[in-house]
Amino acid sequence: MVQHRGPLPSISYYLPPPDTACTQCKAPIVCKCDPYADRPAVYNPAVTTPVVEIEKLSRRFGTFTAVDSLTLVANAGEVFGLLGSNGAGKSTTIKMLTTLLPPSSGEARVGGYSITTQPVEVRRTIGYVPQAVSVDGSLTGFENLLIFAKLYDIPRSEQQARIRKQLTFVDLTADASRLVSQYSGGMVRRLEIAQATLHRPRVLFLDEPTVGLEPIARDAVWKHLIDLRDQYGTTLFLTTHYLEDAESHCDRIAIMHMGKLAALGTLKELEASLGAGSHTLDEVFVHYAGTTLDSGGTFREVSTERTTEQRLG
Repeated sequence: MVQHRGPLPSISYYLPPPDTACTQCKAPIVCKCDPYADRPAVYNPAVTTPVVEIEKLSRRFGTFTAVDSLTLVANAGEVFGLLGSNGAGKSTTIKMLTTLLPPSSGEARVGGYSITTQPVEVRRTIGYVPQAVSVDGSLTGFENLLIFAKLYDIPRSEQQARIRKQLTFVDLTADASRLVSQYSGGMVRRLEIAQATLHRPRVLFLDEPTVGLEPIARDAVWKHLIDLRDQYGTTLFLTTHYLEDAESHCDRIAIMHMGKLAALGTLKELEASLGAGSHTLDEVFVHYAGTTLDSGGTFREVSTERTTEQRLG
């Protein structure tokens, strides 16, 4: 298995001075006083801070093991890509890390909190953009964000300003009063990103964030995701079927095969693991996953993906 060698180009968070920090709230729980609101993240390549720690995590459905003793670490400020063919266990892993699905065994900590014993704290620390559409088409963009501002318990006095800031961040200010059913697929994904990051999460989980989008819309979504990492130090932990997305944007890549971790490393490390000569990520994927990424999947998986594509336009 390819493992990382040497220090990672990761990010440390800017902490406000003691006289401005809230005395009631401690990171990584989201502080309602939001001391980071007007302070961009400060990057420190010399510091590696684990923010997603997975140890021997497993999930079984009857006699079938979907995730089998998975162990890996994602660091603060990383864009971490989880690759694998359909049925490899990627989405099941994301669901466990977001506390939507309890593990059968093992443990994981997100932002320092246990997914098994501290699920509420984990949810305060993360944002989640699922593969399926997660906004209401019968509401406007602004109304969707307002609902989530209330769900995240953002103080009423701050909700309007926070929503406006999010709409500006994802370039949807001019479309805030339109029904989401009138949005393009790319606009829907950008709204979902705004929705999932209203509370300034340390980690944003994304399950196939650009599925069903045409190339220009995919590029726009990635621009906002990278801006989110660069401006706020948010860790991006994502699954994707697009190898070119992983190749262009991910700091490190993990490849899953039949529920197990098959390979982990930077793109250069993964390519070098195949031996002498020049290799592509496609070749790396075939070597470790034993198949091509577009080899199909179950009827349910194909149906879900096509439904998502249709809803995103």
